[in-house]
Amino acid sequence: MSSKGKDKGDKLSRIVIVNKEKCKPKKCRQECKRNCPVVRGGKQCVDVTPTSKVVWISEELCIGCSICVKKCPMDALHVINLPTNLASNTTHRYGANSFKLHRLPMPRPGQVLGLVGTNGIGKTTALKILAGKLKPNMGKWDTPPDWQEILTNYRGSELQNYLQKILEDNYKAIIKPQYVDHIPRAVKGTVKDILAAKNAKGGKEEYIEKAVRILDLEHVREREIDALSGGELQRFAIATLMVQDADVYMFDEPSSYLDVRQRLKAAQTIRSIIDRNPKAYVLAVEHDLSVLDYLSDFVCCLYGKAGGYGVVSMPYSVREGINVFLAGFIPTENLRFREEDLNFKMSTVGENQVIDKQRQSFGKQYPDMTKTMVPKKAGKKPFILHVKAGSFVDSEIIVMLGENGTGKTTFIRMLAGLLKSDEKEKAEKEDADNKDEIGVPPLHISYKPQKISPKFPGTVADLMMTKIREAFIHPQFITDVVKPMMIDNIKDNLVKNLSGGELQRVAITLCLGKPADVYLIDEPSAYLDSEQRIVCSKVIKRYILHAKKTAFVVEHDFIMATYLADRVVVYEGQPAVECTANTPEGLIVGMNRFLEHLCISFRRDPTNYRPRINKPNSVKDVEQKTSGNFFFADMD
Repeated sequence: MSSKGKDKGDKLSRIVIVNKEKCKPKKCRQECKRNCPVVRGGKQCVDVTPTSKVVWISEELCIGCSICVKKCPMDALHVINLPTNLASNTTHRYGANSFKLHRLPMPRPGQVLGLVGTNGIGKTTALKILAGKLKPNMGKWDTPPDWQEILTNYRGSELQNYLQKILEDNYKAIIKPQYVDHIPRAVKGTVKDILAAKNAKGGKEEYIEKAVRILDLEHVREREIDALSGGELQRFAIATLMVQDADVYMFDEPSSYLDVRQRLKAAQTIRSIIDRNPKAYVLAVEHDLSVLDYLSDFVCCLYGKAGGYGVVSMPYSVREGINVFLAGFIPTENLRFREEDLNFKMSTVGENQVIDKQRQSFGKQYPDMTKTMVPKKAGKKPFILHVKAGSFVDSEIIVMLGENGTGKTTFIRMLAGLLKSDEKEKAEKEDADNKDEIGVPPLHISYKPQKISPKFPGTVADLMMTKIREAFIHPQFITDVVKPMMIDNIKDNLVKNLSGGELQRVAITLCLGKPADVYLIDEPSAYLDSEQRIVCSKVIKRYILHAKKTAFVVEHDFIMATYLADRVVVYEGQPAVECTANTPEGLIVGMNRFLEHLCISFRRDPTNYRPRINKPNSVKDVEQKTSGNFFFADMD
């Protein structure tokens, strides 16, 4: 039997990944085969012809010279050396020269298991296997093992018993999908009817009432699914799991599209499953580390090479597991999977005092304003936003904190000049002499909108050269923005084929590459994984500081917001009815005001200073709320 049909997963020291979208043998001269020293020695390490759809490379014969990687004009090949302790334990591989997953997380009854890792590292694959929707092939994709062999492989572990029950249908597993925006394509009807249908087998009306109340779905009960917003779809998707009786509940990114309050309510709802059924297994994949911390009882980290291979770590306590992920080092395996650790140190008091003096002398200002948004549909009440006067200086980031529907995007659009305040519209209508002096002063701005709709017909590189040519070829911008945002990895991809996370990175790069005095960035963390969010935060922070510009950022990820903010604008009022954007204030004061409004308290981790949500009514929670320190910023 030829080596092409085998995968000796227990002996491989490296894997070769072929990007099937980039590999085009018909458009190249098969440089990978021509330059391979193993092929020249007479062995069939690389199999490709001008008529092949994609190249095949033997991982057993590959010597890891990476000449094929360097010579490939399409940048379609990657040779990855595996850690020596991964000689076995291959759980699943999708095919030759494709992604593989090592080990599986083991959920425990009556506890919430959190999964943290970058995109493309195998989290969703692990959930599918544990849900019984994907049969693991143990790396033998050409001759998949039967279930008896799979169960024998896990003998002596908790996974053997778990998989046995999933296989025999003794366990019912349900999963909330990652992309909730796809739900309207598959499901038709009203929220009320679908929740009732999902609850039909359980027949417990109190499940529906509790889920609808906690997840704020009362006002959309009679609404059709295709008329729901992103946040409403997310809450509806969580509710559909909550109303069912099952043994295994899985939530893939439950906080997407939700604001801070809604994220915590969703986390509380998911944790309530354990109170209702102490024997239930609950798993959650989450990129918002503060929500993951609040939600989980223990955590498994996934590390490896995105799109190449993923490894599931042993379970850790919540604090230790998230700190291991941020440190980039697995102490139990003595393995470093990231070159540098990630921490969240804030600016010092001295720096803030200097900025205060600059603001008094050189700061730009905007006046008190009001904006009335009249709905297009008849019968709906208008939304009114009141903006209190404020100022800003160079090298400063102002983060806007508030629930969905409080007018954050409306204020951003006013600063961008896309919306005029009521005062400005009235002055222009009356043709007042001072109409040019009313409202937001003219600003040279760069704006990244909340929703990104790709329409550009070419590649990412074409888009960059068209929109921000000077910045894209500037060495400093390449070092500070392009490389950390990993634009080189996707520069040859068509814009219309990009994933949500790739689109977000492209949009942020375009925004920062445009010359401006003020950068307006609306929800930069959307679709990004935990690591990309932190890298993105550092890129924005460093660029704004070094370029001596100002940024206004709307962000719901609390860790990202805390890291970015020099000052904050807190929104108060009734969402979608009438709200007020307060004057920008110091980070500690503003966070305290915002968290007091939400009745949540945060402490800081002593190792890397990341904000951690206190469990409700815990000793620390009661102590901080009593003293008024909802946002605990003491570093000592």
